Amino acid sequence: MIKNVFLDFNGTILDDLDLCIDLLNRMLNDQNKPLIPKNVYKEIFTFPIIDYYTKAGLDFEIESFPSLAHKFMNRYIYDYKKCSLIKGVKPTLKFLRDMGCKTYILSASKQNILNEQCLFFGLTRYFDNIIGINDIYASSKEEIFINFIKENNINVNESIFVGDTLHDYEVAKKANMRCILVKSGHQSENVLKTSGVKIIDDINNLRDEF
Repeated sequence: MIKNVFLDFNGTILDDLDLCIDLLNRMLNDQNKPLIPKNVYKEIFTFPIIDYYTKAGLDFEIESFPSLAHKFMNRYIYDYKKCSLIKGVKPTLKFLRDMGCKTYILSASKQNILNEQCLFFGLTRYFDNIIGINDIYASSKEEIFINFIKENNINVNESIFVGDTLHDYEVAKKANMRCILVKSGHQSENVLKTSGVKIIDDINNLRDEF
């Protein structure tokens, strides 16, 4: 029986794919680099973000990674309110709550930004806890996840983690937790298939697990 559902945020709950591609291409344009179409983006996106920036062609000699990360985040904070939630997210979250599940967000987003986004999109009331990281560099959420599980006595055998990237799979695997990946987010289905775990169209297909 599933009692705990951990959900990634960007690309799993929030449909910010097009915004992130646009912001990447604005940075590439600033460096006179070739722009990246969506199909290529979904093949090269990865964690840590510094590796994805390198694959995209950004030159850290022209502008440092910390500077680019701050530029991205400043623009993202300004524009994210134009994004939408994945269609059907709130009814699905309500369904999970009605099934008696505890629900959590686990994100590589900075905690204060994540809290702000959840408030803006009216999501806070659907979650028992919203877990982000302490900086904007989106390196990994593995450590905070493991610590949260230990501190809250989470039974991983009664839990699933749902995300949209191989990093989500890797985090779940480290915690010995079952993982489901959605193909509606930031990585392509071909990339996700390398994990060997179940892939669903989007978060709404979670209902089929109950």
